[in-house]
Amino acid sequence: MKVIIIGGGIGGLTTALCLHKAGFEVKIFESVKEIRPLGVGINTLPHCVRVLSNLGLEDKIAAKAIETTDLNYYNKFGQQFWSEPRGRKAGYRWPQFSVHRGHLQMLLYTEVIEQIGEDCFFINHHLGSFSQTKNDVTAIFIDKETGKEIHQETGDILIGADGINSVVRQQLYPNEGPPVYSENVLYRGTTRMKPFLNGTTMVMIGHLGQKMVAYPIEHSPDENGEYLINWVGNLREGKSKLTARDWNREADQKRLENIYKDWIFDWINVPEMIAGAEKVFEFPMSDRNPLNKWTFGRVTLLGDAAHPMYPIGSNGASPAILDADYLTEMLVQEKDPVVALEKYDKERVPAAAKVVLQNRKKGPDQIMDMMEEWFPTGFEKEQIPYEELKKVMDNYKEVAGFDVESLNAKK
Repeated sequence: MKVIIIGGGIGGLTTALCLHKAGFEVKIFESVKEIRPLGVGINTLPHCVRVLSNLGLEDKIAAKAIETTDLNYYNKFGQQFWSEPRGRKAGYRWPQFSVHRGHLQMLLYTEVIEQIGEDCFFINHHLGSFSQTKNDVTAIFIDKETGKEIHQETGDILIGADGINSVVRQQLYPNEGPPVYSENVLYRGTTRMKPFLNGTTMVMIGHLGQKMVAYPIEHSPDENGEYLINWVGNLREGKSKLTARDWNREADQKRLENIYKDWIFDWINVPEMIAGAEKVFEFPMSDRNPLNKWTFGRVTLLGDAAHPMYPIGSNGASPAILDADYLTEMLVQEKDPVVALEKYDKERVPAAAKVVLQNRKKGPDQIMDMMEEWFPTGFEKEQIPYEELKKVMDNYKEVAGFDVESLNAKK
């Protein structure tokens, strides 16, 4: 069976590796002219690390990443109100990794080239359109700059893994319109600095009107004992001109420093961290409304093309990797690829929609707004409503598919 994959990001590359391991022929088509490491930090939760481990990649990721051991929540005064272990420390069979998104993508790309071969990957091939018959599907590719047709490829199935502005999704749903903007803007940067807390902790500070996330994403320190720290400031900006998601749009760094100027705690200095970044990028927090159907005959969607969601709950990359794993499982089980895609659709569409909608409700981070509402001027330790917070956190793990008991039962 020959599979055409549109998009060479984390979802598309993981899908190619899963399918190749299962014995399928894959061809990957990427619109950009050059594959290079974009983005900043990203988390891979235990349920998707399981998939990457089964591909033999755990040690290679570990050589670049930090194995996250703890997640701590603080209010805007730096008071801790929630802490929990993560990854293996929480009892999972697999770790949680924090890593530079570009490092992860390039690792996957290198594995694809080494395992499958250079001739499986096509750059500067922008999908123009596709059509299908009872027996196959054909994709027509163009040069994005000239609009001229440069290639046709026919296969048994086509997978649209081409991101939030997916051409495949647009052809399947031509009247959908643009992504849904949350009126929140993410300000992202990386800073070399001394480690905070135990050196492998992820922290969430503030509330969802003004929030800061920070965690290390590099396995080893430099000669000065400093680590690369990924940080994300989330500000509720209201109506904004930022409607298109662009990894490379620079932000006003001084403005951000001023907004966070009072967030100086004995364990982290937030304005100093912002000032230490070489560049700061702004990124509108957007998603799309969940679809009822991804699969149409021999064509289906995967990753952000299928279910773009807010990057909440450390769950940005994980759903795409789970898609790749389940899709491969169905194609192995079913001789008829159309039946396999329908089964993939039946399982993954509702599962992903739950996470999209849960993230719109702030996911696990709703405990930040709860504490801000209940204790806007701070709290005493004995006032922390532990059971109410725990209920929110446990519910998200179940919805997102990484509660310990269920996950550890898998191979």
